[in-house]
Amino acid sequence: MVKLNKIYTRTGDDGTTGLVDGSRVAKTDPRMVAIGDVDEANSAIGVAIAALEPGETAVALTRIQNDLFDLGADLATPGNDFAPSEMTLRIVAAQVARLELEIDAMNARMPPLTSFILPGGSAAAAAIHVARATVRRAERSAVAAAQAVPLNPQALSYINRLSDYLFVAARHVNQSVGGDVLWVPGASR
Repeated sequence: MVKLNKIYTRTGDDGTTGLVDGSRVAKTDPRMVAIGDVDEANSAIGVAIAALEPGETAVALTRIQNDLFDLGADLATPGNDFAPSEMTLRIVAAQVARLELEIDAMNARMPPLTSFILPGGSAAAAAIHVARATVRRAERSAVAAAQAVPLNPQALSYINRLSDYLFVAARHVNQSVGGDVLWVPGASR
């Protein structure tokens, strides 16, 4: 259980921040950049949820927000042991598999793509597309961090699959309001 009585600690005033094991790294450390980008992606998903009508997609995105807190904790835990424990949060294969099952279920209810799509449509779908692009940045940051320190391979798989999930979710939301906004190559020439 997390208990925060005080929001500021002043320990980061020197440009460092603490990891789960108590060690400190620069706030510009690749691991911290990835954690920050995951936090931003989580916030973008919150905006998307606010734009959605209550229902299945909002519930799924809320569950994903919780997963992203787990992902942040995973990224903030140094070491080579990626097994979860009572004291160590790690992304696990079942979380990745759940995203894949949900992607497949949404995709099965939509016509196949015949063109690239523009990131728009309804306000909710557009917000999901912003979240998708933000998740892609978080993935790039996590991959960069993984080149410097060991990171959980399941964490990297999860964030990769999440951007795919958000792409399909945006299409799913747009399907109920007229479909995808298709790219027309060279339309403005």
